[in-house]
Amino acid sequence: MKVREILNKVKWDERMDFDRLEVVYRHRGAPDDLKRIYGREIVHIGKFFLSLNEAEIPHHRIVKILYEGEVLFERKK
Repeated sequence: MKVREILNKVKWDERMDFDRLEVVYRHRGAPDDLKRIYGREIVHIGKFFLSLNEAEIPHHRIVKILYEGEVLFERKK
């Protein structure tokens, strides 16, 4: 599954709580060049970007998606 499909699945599945979603992405300058955000911070799931209130994250920068600690997506190195 692609990043957008996974995010939309969690967002629209009534059995899941989008706030429990965790996204790890590449962010230069952050410790280990990785940063985390949570579902409650995501304003819009676009075709190529995640929109937050103050930024957009390209899907290709996302390295891992977790739900309640379970890995749903992990980009191969």
